[in-house]
Amino acid sequence: MQGKLSDFYAVIPAGGIGSRLWPLSRADAPKFLHDLTGSGQSLLRDTWDRLEPLSGSDRIAVVTGRAHRAAVEKELPGVADLNVFLESEPRESAAAIGLAAAILHRREPNVIIGSFAADHVIQGTNRFEWAVEQAVAVAREGYICTIGIPPAEPSVGFGYIRSGDELKIKGAPAALLVKEFVEKPNLETAKRYVEARTYLWNAGMFIARADVILAELAKNEPELHAGLVELAEAWDDRDKRGPAVDRIWPGLKKIAIDYAVAEPAAAAGTLAVIPGHFDWDDVGDFASLAKLNSRGRGSDLAILGENARVLADASSGILVSQTNRVISVVGVKDIVIVDTPDALLVTTSEHAQRVKGVVDALKLTGRGDVL
Repeated sequence: MQGKLSDFYAVIPAGGIGSRLWPLSRADAPKFLHDLTGSGQSLLRDTWDRLEPLSGSDRIAVVTGRAHRAAVEKELPGVADLNVFLESEPRESAAAIGLAAAILHRREPNVIIGSFAADHVIQGTNRFEWAVEQAVAVAREGYICTIGIPPAEPSVGFGYIRSGDELKIKGAPAALLVKEFVEKPNLETAKRYVEARTYLWNAGMFIARADVILAELAKNEPELHAGLVELAEAWDDRDKRGPAVDRIWPGLKKIAIDYAVAEPAAAAGTLAVIPGHFDWDDVGDFASLAKLNSRGRGSDLAILGENARVLADASSGILVSQTNRVISVVGVKDIVIVDTPDALLVTTSEHAQRVKGVVDALKLTGRGDVL
């Protein structure tokens, strides 16, 4: 299938377990393999379906762990075998996206790649496609481009992008230069960002020529760049690939692409942003999952689970059931209950971000059997 953009390759990093969604999301069943929206298919499949019209099915690559290969290929029967790039262990987004850039650049020197997380929810397909098409036009001019989301509220859960002057690029009327990336703020700072109207949420989407990404890595993280280039040289030789991954991958630096590529490019004036006027959610915790599934009606109790047996009265929040247990919820607000065969989580939307701390504590106590 041919997509709209002949020089574009979509890359889906499918890694991480989504620890703030434990115990629903696990090491062997990470967030991107779940249906969290009621669409009837996984977040990973939803991501593929969004990208296929832009790139075509033959030009989508997935970067994932060896342990998830079978599940990923089951979810994406259209993915070409040569476009599944396997990590021996998680090494953060700069390594994952950089590996895809190095392999695809070796195959096609002028290729433009776009990285899109496997576990985000996007609604408004036409507006999403228009944003990506503009970002590709910007990337053709040698910029690294990201897609930022105009903030709907002063969220403290996202990093922000401060936009600057307009870029005059044909095919990208909304393109702006990026002045800086800023870390997740406190509430008062987030309020100032929203009032300023020049800040966008960082949605983690990056579009650029592969050679431009590699040049930025070579400048900022030369050892990481050297390892990725060496991997790419061996990748399409089946006999060399496995030994090269085992030897090189575990020693690669763990660093996010934001720090290794985006922030330095912003400082150098070579990072651009397209405001994305579509509904976007990273489903980062159970509070956002509750909001997503209650369709914004805060007084409702969102219920997930094919065989959920729930009695609810005057309650709100979210309940996820993977058992046959009858669960009764009476008179509680903003509750989070996740009932699985071997673990039970009870918290509130206010404290949903703290679930990751439970996962960290379980690791320290050696309870890997429930992770």
